[in-house]
Amino acid sequence: MTDEWLKTTTRPVKVAQIDTTTPNVARVWNYLVGGRDNFEADRKAARQLITAAPVMSEVGRATRAFHRRAVQFAAGAGIRQFLDIGTGMPTAGNTHDIAQDIEPESRIVYVDNDAVVLSHARALLTSAKEGLTSYIDADARDVESIVATAAKTLDFSQPVAVILIDILNFIPGDGASEIVRALRDAIAPGSYLVIMQPASDLDPALEVAARRWNQIAATPITLRSRAEVTEWADGLETVEPGVVQVPHWRPDEKPATGVMPLYALVARKA
Repeated sequence: MTDEWLKTTTRPVKVAQIDTTTPNVARVWNYLVGGRDNFEADRKAARQLITAAPVMSEVGRATRAFHRRAVQFAAGAGIRQFLDIGTGMPTAGNTHDIAQDIEPESRIVYVDNDAVVLSHARALLTSAKEGLTSYIDADARDVESIVATAAKTLDFSQPVAVILIDILNFIPGDGASEIVRALRDAIAPGSYLVIMQPASDLDPALEVAARRWNQIAATPITLRSRAEVTEWADGLETVEPGVVQVPHWRPDEKPATGVMPLYALVARKA
């Protein structure tokens, strides 16, 4: 990737006004996945969530493993374009790392509007020289703007894998369904949607943790049932094994027993 490419395809990274005293979604998640880009307020919030729902200590790793398997699946199915919305803090095993390891010419666009995340955006712009990686500062609800800007890097007349992991749970009410419908309409046949959504009907302790989070954080979380997640695949072909707990979506090995209250969905537009 040349300096000239960076000059013509990236936007200035926001200078984040970082409040280290208030838990931040991206930084708490970074802590839960084993990252180091977090502060004591984030670690304290994460520990409170784990106290309320001990499974929270495992959700980060389980989600990252699902993300890896889903991107590998899409790349194995011939997808060479990826739109990752609500990407969060950069860590090892980002979408471009996985996709370009399989096909170096893959193109990836990341989307986030968190100033803390944007302050780390340059860390994501490390594409394989054969491919492209770029970053968009946008709200997940502004699908029209996201698609228009991403079209500078991606060809939406060709299949795209859209990654929606740990983002729709921060969209209240019907807003999440509206995002899914808009993205479904924007992508070409042969494209995939990859979704992770925390469950409202698997572990009562997660509901306690969600209420605790909504008391201490500026961005509230919404849990959803399996039926609600399944509705997002209306008009699409659900990839087997369907809507399942994330460890059960095409696992590399037999998953551990116990409940992981996160739903995985991968669906294809025919």
